[in-house]
Amino acid sequence: MISSESLAFLKKLLDTPGPSGFESAPAKVWRDQAKKFAKVTGDVAGNSLAEVNSSGRPTIMLAGHIDEIGVIINYIDDQGYGYIQPIGGWDPQVLIGQRLRFIGQKGDVFGVVGKKPIHLIKLEEREKAAKFTDLWVDFGAKTKKEAEGMLSIGDAGVIDSRTMEFPNDRIVSRSIDDRIGAFVALEALRRYADKPGAARVVAVATTQEEIGYRGGGAGVCATCIGPQMAIVVDVTFAIDHPGVEKKEHGDAAIDGGPVLTRGSVISPVVFNLLRKTAEERKIPFTLHAAGRDTSTDADAIHIAREGVATALVSVPNRYMHSPNELVSMQDLDHAAELIAQTCRAVTAKTDFTAR
Repeated sequence: MISSESLAFLKKLLDTPGPSGFESAPAKVWRDQAKKFAKVTGDVAGNSLAEVNSSGRPTIMLAGHIDEIGVIINYIDDQGYGYIQPIGGWDPQVLIGQRLRFIGQKGDVFGVVGKKPIHLIKLEEREKAAKFTDLWVDFGAKTKKEAEGMLSIGDAGVIDSRTMEFPNDRIVSRSIDDRIGAFVALEALRRYADKPGAARVVAVATTQEEIGYRGGGAGVCATCIGPQMAIVVDVTFAIDHPGVEKKEHGDAAIDGGPVLTRGSVISPVVFNLLRKTAEERKIPFTLHAAGRDTSTDADAIHIAREGVATALVSVPNRYMHSPNELVSMQDLDHAAELIAQTCRAVTAKTDFTAR
């Protein structure tokens, strides 16, 4: 089960702003927690590393990216309104009317996203989707000079919200993708540390995944760690709400357990280790097929150095890339336990070249 201490850490981690390229605050929260049971370091890309059983062999990397989607100020007009560009993949519709929290040089700055009211929009324009260029941010400033005294071009922001616990052991937050992955990787390492196996295990809170078209921080970190095996932890779409076709997107569901990906960049050796462990431990899971890339850190890690035997464990997530994503605490517990037990099953004799 997820302990009360781990839950408190998770809430703090989720509520700390850290969009891609600006991850230092949540990274510090993660490192402070990791120091309680692991050797902690960092690298130039902003990745945070927590290591257990340093003399063990082989080396296993557990990766969950700590960045979230956000926005960045790119212009302030003479009236003091700010204009923003996306950090990561946004549907601009979900930003309309939201409060934003910007990471200013002098502290947090708050604004509201404005858009022309429906009463003032011509009838033929009403059903058209809004673009980022249709939106602005109101900081309450009267002039450009006043707004520039609050923040600067290049300051980043996120939705201003707090994590909430929902009925049936669910949790809701704007930053579940993929602060949850960073949490599960560290929770799995904590459990592994209680009874280490043969392997050296390094959990990593990676950076810049949401904008990591060339691999983000994960590719850098996989090179410096030199793992023989990696398990990436991310979120995937929960296909248990109205309007989604299972024939297109699979069958992952809240409370259905972690989702194990097959195909594409996934090592059959590591996948089989995960599936065997889940079956032996009676941990529920579902399968996901990926015929090409996975759009996760796994794509960069599996080709690092001479190649890394890589698997992907995903947590079902409703309403991805929105102000209120939703996951199950039960799924987090099962994912962390599955990964910890799988790491214990790896020895120096494990052959990652087997097919």
